[in-house]
Amino acid sequence: MKPAVFIAAAVIVVLLIFGIYMIDIEQTQETRLPDVDVTVEGGQLPEFDAEVGEIETGTKEVTVTVPTINIQSPEEAAREGS
Repeated sequence: MKPAVFIAAAVIVVLLIFGIYMIDIEQTQETRLPDVDVTVEGGQLPEFDAEVGEIETGTKEVTVTVPTINIQSPEEAAREGS
């Protein structure tokens, strides 16, 4: 190992140790959650009066004419036109 690498590693270790002893963190106050008072009373849903019309449903038979559609591919159209 080269002496420069050894000296650099030693300096880093000394700085880390020095930094650890230079920083001192102490808790000065305990944590406390806020006091919460919750009061729950019975609720009430709104009440409505509604007048609605009458709807009569039923069925009836109806005849509907449906158009027919003839679809041909371009190949089929070419064959029929020839």
